[in-house]
Amino acid sequence: MKNKKDIIIIGAGPIGIACALECKKKGWNYLVLEKGALTNSLFNYPKNMTFFSTSEKLEIDDIPFISNNPKPNRDEALEYYRRVVTSNKLDINLYETVKSIKKENDAFHVTSDKNEYEAKQVIISTGFYDIPKLLNVPGENLPKVTHYYKEAHNYSLQNVVVVGASNSAVDAALEIWRKGGNVTMVVRGESIGERVKYWVRPDIINRIEEGSIKAYFNSEITKIDEDSVTIKTPNGDLTLPNDYVVALTGYLPDFNLLKLNGIELSEDKKIPSYNPETMESNVKGLYLAGVICGGKETHKWFIENSRIHAKLIAKHIESLA
Repeated sequence: MKNKKDIIIIGAGPIGIACALECKKKGWNYLVLEKGALTNSLFNYPKNMTFFSTSEKLEIDDIPFISNNPKPNRDEALEYYRRVVTSNKLDINLYETVKSIKKENDAFHVTSDKNEYEAKQVIISTGFYDIPKLLNVPGENLPKVTHYYKEAHNYSLQNVVVVGASNSAVDAALEIWRKGGNVTMVVRGESIGERVKYWVRPDIINRIEEGSIKAYFNSEITKIDEDSVTIKTPNGDLTLPNDYVVALTGYLPDFNLLKLNGIELSEDKKIPSYNPETMESNVKGLYLAGVICGGKETHKWFIENSRIHAKLIAKHIESLA
């Protein structure tokens, strides 16, 4: 027998939590389904990560976020969102993966790996951190290659190639170098990314200019072997001794989940079709919230500018009653 709900929310990140808060305030029978830990993406961030946003811009539903510094770190954010959930007794099922969403007549039938549900509306707020952009080169499947970075200690005294020039790549390169790793950056572009945190960008540029961190710009890895990597540079191919490759080239939303449920995506940037005033997709009753609204442009939506999505969705659903 299916478990009936008014609203199913998929994803228990900050925006999914914001949607749950709105549902609770309205007295709706809702449930959040999350395939991993609470705020799973934040949990998988590097341990020493500091947010670009200040704490008040990460707040949801006007619940104060108090941090030691103006820009909070990962652990402070995990504590904040966890306390929001527990103090408000939000209805969330963790480690439950949604397998399918099917609309029949005016109801959505949601099947997970643990249960079946029926809901009047569904909100997809799944973020984008689960599917890394691959290098698609030989050797990428070797154990020494990772697309996620947690901490620097295990890279001490090792030859490490960091691929990318975004915030995550720059943070990893600097931390690994400071923990005694021999760091080489491989960057497709001609410089360190302009969107790198303003207090970090001068640091990485200075380390590169002084030779502490080697960087190859307009370059890319073409092959990864057990004890080396081959890099294509403007001056020809190079083969360098290598122990680890940290490929931080970005991540993508789960477009299959959207397409399988009839949500239209733009050809080039895979931006889903939705009404920005209501956040309802082209499928009636199916809403989008958070960074997933940006398709491949994952840098367009953050916690601070997508917090409003929860209230827009709640307002629209309430107007239908």
